[in-house]
Amino acid sequence: MKIRLAKLLLCGIAFAAISIVIHTLEAFVTMSFYLDPQYWQVWSKVMMPGPGPPGVEFYAASLIFAGLSGVLYAFIFDQLKPSIPGKKAFEKGTYYGTMLFMIAGLPGTLSMFLLINIPLALITVWAVTGWVVYLLGGMAIVKIMGK
Repeated sequence: MKIRLAKLLLCGIAFAAISIVIHTLEAFVTMSFYLDPQYWQVWSKVMMPGPGPPGVEFYAASLIFAGLSGVLYAFIFDQLKPSIPGKKAFEKGTYYGTMLFMIAGLPGTLSMFLLINIPLALITVWAVTGWVVYLLGGMAIVKIMGK
C-alpha cells in the first residue's frame, strides 16, 4: 500500500512537471494573445490580476491542479492497466495518453470554443499542447506505475 501511494504521488509530481514545462513553452509562443487588451476580460483574476504576467498564486494553483490530475490519472491507470493495449511501456503509455486526451482534453477544448471568446488559433494551440501533455504524462504514468 505504501509503495502504491508513493508511486501515485510520484506520478502526480511527474505529470505536474511535464504540464508546467509544456504550458510555459506554449505561453511564450502564444504571448501575443495574453498581451492583447481585447482579451484581458476573458482571463481569470487568478491568472491575470492585472496587466502583466501571472502571479505566484497562479503558478502554485497550476502545480497543485496538475499534480492532483496526475495522481487521479495514475489511479485510473492502475485500475485499468490490464485492459490497456500495448506490450511495451511506450506503447501502453502512448495509448493511455491518447485515451486521456480523447476523454478529458478534447471535450474541454471543444467546450472552450463554445463558451469563451478567444481566438480559434489559441484554442487550437491549447488542444495540441494538451495532447502533448497527456501523451508524455501517460508515458510517465505507465513507466512509474509499471505496465
